[in-house]
Amino acid sequence: MRKKRLLLLFLNLFILLSLTSCWNSKDIQNMAYVTAIGFDYADNQYTTYVQVLNFSNVAKGEANAMGKNVPNWIGKGTGTTVTESFNSIYATSQLRLFWGHVKAIVLSERFLKDIDQVAETYDMVNRYREIRYNILLYGTTESMIDIFSQKSNLNITPIESLLAQPSQIYSQRSYILPVYGYKLIASLNEPSGLGILPALSIDHNNWFEDKKGTSMFRINGAYFYNEKKYSGYMTEKQLEGFRWMQHKLERSPINIPDDKDPAAAIVLQKPKTKIHHYEKDGKVNFDIKISLLAYVDELIRNETKENIEKQAGEVIANQIRASFEKGVEIKADVLELGSRLYRMDNKLWEKQHSKNTFFLTKESLRNVEVKVTLIHSGKYKLKVE
Repeated sequence: MRKKRLLLLFLNLFILLSLTSCWNSKDIQNMAYVTAIGFDYADNQYTTYVQVLNFSNVAKGEANAMGKNVPNWIGKGTGTTVTESFNSIYATSQLRLFWGHVKAIVLSERFLKDIDQVAETYDMVNRYREIRYNILLYGTTESMIDIFSQKSNLNITPIESLLAQPSQIYSQRSYILPVYGYKLIASLNEPSGLGILPALSIDHNNWFEDKKGTSMFRINGAYFYNEKKYSGYMTEKQLEGFRWMQHKLERSPINIPDDKDPAAAIVLQKPKTKIHHYEKDGKVNFDIKISLLAYVDELIRNETKENIEKQAGEVIANQIRASFEKGVEIKADVLELGSRLYRMDNKLWEKQHSKNTFFLTKESLRNVEVKVTLIHSGKYKLKVE
């Protein structure tokens, strides 16, 4: 009996010793969290940048109250391949890098012009098991060091800035919709091969910390692709009409009339768009109908409800046409009419596409009809003499 007990004891000890231990576990405060990645390419070399935060940069507590200036750490690596550039960062990182909190990828302008390079790099990054699918994608002409060292107001953590949380700004000022990497790649892989990439810049003119000027992020335009090739760049001003085609538009303002002496400023919401197409003389033409809700934000001169609605419709229609025509100049389908035709009438799209891969002309957009419904004028009524 005693031998059996000893045998059972040794067996239990063997089982306990053979169990997997946690010897390779890491404390979360002793890891470096990558929150953004940047890519550049020059002189046959890839340069990769990473924005790194420590757990203490993010955790909210008495030791890290909002407003405390916490430095951003930036890693830089180079190599003949993207993998080699990442390994260059590993060589000097000191701490284990964790990639599960990457929020954004930023591409330099010279990098993003090669769409094959963009697709291959995104595929490589997305293959790693820690990386999530919902990563925002931007292009920029700014220095990556400047981008990743940029602070937000109140010195809050960078993961709460426009770089990682653009939806907060978009909900108050809807102009250029944020783009997730997987959606851009999916759009480029369609036969129409269209794509749009927001342009991230740094504004130096609008914010101050006491009397000291301070810089802030801004999306100041967008890069366009057609047929999986780079088309060009358009400024935010040139893309004013693009916003009205976005069904996710939450809030966007205009002046009426749109000149140096406006009578009112109104805010528009909830666009509903209908696009009709037809073939004439061997070419495809489009008619656009849009309805929006609006309210008065500022009344400079007395105007009737009907006049405000009419002028707002004219301003929006002119902006849509101007953005479309500017896009045609660089072979960019700003209003995505080609991709809509591909879905609505594939045979007609194939017919046009076989003649010319970019078949849109300035005459392709025939009629733009905009109906604005003013739902309220704020806390004050409209005063009309």
